Parts: sequence; C-alpha cells; structure tokens
Amino acid sequence: MIQRTVLVVLFDGVQSLDATGPMEVFAGASRAPGVSYTLRTASLDGGPVRATSGLRLMPDSSLAEAPVPHTLLVPGGHGTRGSHSELTAWLRVHAPEAERLVSVCTGALLLAEAGLLDGHRVTTHWNYCAQLAHDFPAVEVDPDPIFVRDGRLATSAGVTAGIDLALALVEEDHGRDLALTVARHLVVFLRRPGNQAQFSAQLSAQTAQREPLREVQHWITQHPDADLAVDALAARARLSPRHFARAFRAETGTTPGRYVDRVRLEHARRLLEDTCDPVGRIARASGYGTPEAMRRAFVKALATAPAEYRRRFRTPASAGPAAD
Repeated sequence: MIQRTVLVVLFDGVQSLDATGPMEVFAGASRAPGVSYTLRTASLDGGPVRATSGLRLMPDSSLAEAPVPHTLLVPGGHGTRGSHSELTAWLRVHAPEAERLVSVCTGALLLAEAGLLDGHRVTTHWNYCAQLAHDFPAVEVDPDPIFVRDGRLATSAGVTAGIDLALALVEEDHGRDLALTVARHLVVFLRRPGNQAQFSAQLSAQTAQREPLREVQHWITQHPDADLAVDALAARARLSPRHFARAFRAETGTTPGRYVDRVRLEHARRLLEDTCDPVGRIARASGYGTPEAMRRAFVKALATAPAEYRRRFRTPASAGPAAD
C-alpha cells in the first residue's frame, strides 16, 4: 500500500471549504481497500485559527513540526491578502520538498509571494486573476480554467474547484473508478475537466435586468436545438432584432450569438460525458444540426473533436456502444 501524506496549511482568514473540501475527497478515497491518504493540518505556531466564516480550526501541529508531505495544499481565503513574510518564508524553503504542490483559490497568491509560481501556468479565483498577473509578472495566469496542472504544481479556482482538483488527483493516484465512487458519495460531478471554464454560460454572462430578456436567456438554455437566430429570439422578447441585440449585449455583457454558442457547447459536452447517444443525435439535440458543424465548434473552443472529448471524459456509468 502506498501511503501519501497530505498536509494542509491553515492560517487566520482561511476559507474553510478550500481546506475541508479537498480533505473530504482524500478521506473518502482512503476508505477504499489499499488506499491511504494521511491527512494533516498545520499552522505557523500550531495554534488554532479562525476561518472567514468564524469557524475555529485546531491544527494538528505547527508547520515546523509537520512531516514532509507527499502533497502540500495551500488553501485561500481573505487571510491571503497582504504580506505574510513568515508563512511565505516557510513555503519558500519547504514547499519544494513536497512531491506535489497544490493551491486552492487565492492560496496561489501565497505561493506566488514565495516565488514558487514563477515561470508556471496557473489559475486562481476569477476575481483575483488580474491581481495575481499584475503583482507577479513572472507568473503565467490563465483566468479561465477551474484548475491547471503544470508539472508537480496544481492550482485551482475558487472554493468548489478545489474539490474538482482533488478528485482529479485521486484519479491520477488510484484510477477513475475510485474518483467516481468518492464523487458519488459527495454528490458532486465526477470531474469537471480542468479546461472547463470557471463559469457556465449562464454564470459567465450577467443575468438580464428586464424580464423579456431573462425569459429569452432561460429559453435558450432549455431549447438549444431551437431556432436561436437573432430574429427568432427578438420575436420572443417582442423587440426589433436591432433593439434586442443591443439590449441583450448591454444587459448580459455578451452578444446573443456568443451566448447561444456557449449554451450549445455546454449542452453537447454534458451529453458526451453522461450518455452513450450517437454524436449525430447529440449534434441535433444541441442545435448544431450536423456532426461536422459540432466538430468545428469543439475544435475551435476546446482544440479537440467530440469523439476524442467523449473518450477522455465520458463517465463509466454512461459507457456503452456509441456511433461516434
């Protein structure tokens, strides 16, 4: 049995779910025969810390007393703001000893302050990507994915993305079936692929203020295979096409066409991941019409064809014969 120690760094102002979410994933995996993750928590002085929610967390030890871990995980939270010279000094010396270095949310700011992200591609919570890029120009910040792997370094976006990343690490260590078992127990998706955007189409666009435009947004999501041309959508909103397009962009921050493209892509991805429906049927259900049109959309947005995407991300429960 391979034993892997996971050390989670705690500090005042930590986001509790950034720490406990991944810990629950590793703890769940450890219930399987032949799997062992030893979970440890540590603060600078070994004393209790107060999370952003007010929750009081009692670490196992001080950082000085903590063992060299296989995986060192640095969570985020409001406590990452400002200077943390003592903590970053410890990270600078000891983080390179870990086989795997992980940050969740704004924990990336602490790693960057310690000089551990220079020359690496990373991500963090969408609201702090610009700050990370500005303050640490030697770091390549990608604001879109929910998590990024760069060698032994793994960084994730905010809060629940840490669970996605932990599931991906369990899959890397012990296989997809165990990761699926843990995900089902936690009632989360097995794994949103790391290149999935931090926001869905509905979240990445603002919600329109006016009711007719909100209804159109909902209609698009529920009917990706319908006629979603601007003229048809404008008619549903009871506006002229020109007025509709201008109002939609002003209130959502994106054009109707781009919004439709995102919704259709997400719908097709879910069907490829969760069903064994033939690609042709998925193309029609998602509004692409033909497999070739869907293939072009996938290659443009994801740099991969639908069949390859399905091969990589289909859940075992949906596996079966499919006319790809």
